[in-house]
Amino acid sequence: MASRFASRALARAAASAARAPLAARALGAAPRFAARASAASASALQQSRGLKTLDFGGSKEKVYERSDWPKEKLLDYFKNDTISVLGYGPQGHGQGLNLRDNGLNVIVGVRKDGRSWKKAVAEGWVPGKNLFSIEEAADKGSIVLNLLSDAAQRDLWPTIKPFITPGKTLYFSHGFAITYKDQTHVEAPAGVDVVLCAPKGSGTTLRTLFLEGKGLNSSIAVFQDVSGHAHERVQALGVAIGSGYLYETTFAKEVYSDLFGERGVLMGAINGLFRAQYDVLRAQGHSPSEAFNETVEEATQSLFPLIGANGMDWMYANCSVTAQRGALDWHQKFYDASLPVFKDLYESVKNGTESQRALDKNSQPDYRESLEVELKEIRESEIWRAGETVRGLRPENKK
Repeated sequence: MASRFASRALARAAASAARAPLAARALGAAPRFAARASAASASALQQSRGLKTLDFGGSKEKVYERSDWPKEKLLDYFKNDTISVLGYGPQGHGQGLNLRDNGLNVIVGVRKDGRSWKKAVAEGWVPGKNLFSIEEAADKGSIVLNLLSDAAQRDLWPTIKPFITPGKTLYFSHGFAITYKDQTHVEAPAGVDVVLCAPKGSGTTLRTLFLEGKGLNSSIAVFQDVSGHAHERVQALGVAIGSGYLYETTFAKEVYSDLFGERGVLMGAINGLFRAQYDVLRAQGHSPSEAFNETVEEATQSLFPLIGANGMDWMYANCSVTAQRGALDWHQKFYDASLPVFKDLYESVKNGTESQRALDKNSQPDYRESLEVELKEIRESEIWRAGETVRGLRPENKK
């Protein structure tokens, strides 16, 4: 299918992109939105400054953009604050470096001499200056970003809690610990603002886009507003960590949608669909290279980027009639088959089954070893061994 229409679609997308103006903004270039050549789209882009209410498929939602918080305003707003980043995993790494590059007073707290400590030192954090133990960093911070893993937030909360004193702000990037408090025993301390800013992507992506002058969208929420300024503060923090725009949610909705999405379309479901289609093609006599190209390579390298840039209807409109008819006729069957599975999944997330399983697994002393066994099984399966060869054939990977 790619040979029939992907080149034509890519050419149209490239021509459209070449015509689209790029507007520079404070803290880097604004996020790029794929706009259609219509009066409605032009109107939406014209009102894309600061706080606004937009129509998302018929529902009105508030959106906050970085233009409300230029760098000079951020520096003045946080001039008396010490922002403590607890944990240096993907989010701690990405958010911490972005905060530092934005000129704010930020420190990192991790286990001394551990793997994360050594990584932080290698990336310019200085022990005793802006790199401390978790306890010291929690004590020094007026704004404490709890970016430890979900299991570590549960396990270390008794250690951290005494340092979260009245007047401080406690910040999360996941609603997990607060929402599943019966499992984590993490409760909002009295006298403290409790807020959330959750980038919609990995900390690695957050950092990469920041360095490119772009921004990842993030959701924000306020669980407890003691100061009366928690909403304003989380908006400022969202921009400071590198977000392009922010939309409102709650702690519970953030974690429900997050756990649901990563088990569903983002990773779990898509892996299952890849495997099923590949296995059918192989059982029908197709070669590994053909099966992988028609299942994964064409999707990730050609179609998914176009869908992301232009929408599903655009993709249907820019393919052959044969492809159009097949996709339109079969999509409802896949919807009907998968809907019951997604309903079961959401209930499992909401009732705490998924969170308890994650906590139990992550708490096992041999978790990293058992995880490697699972990943090795995926890595050594035929589909992904074929994929390694196919990826190696991409022109950019040729040595």
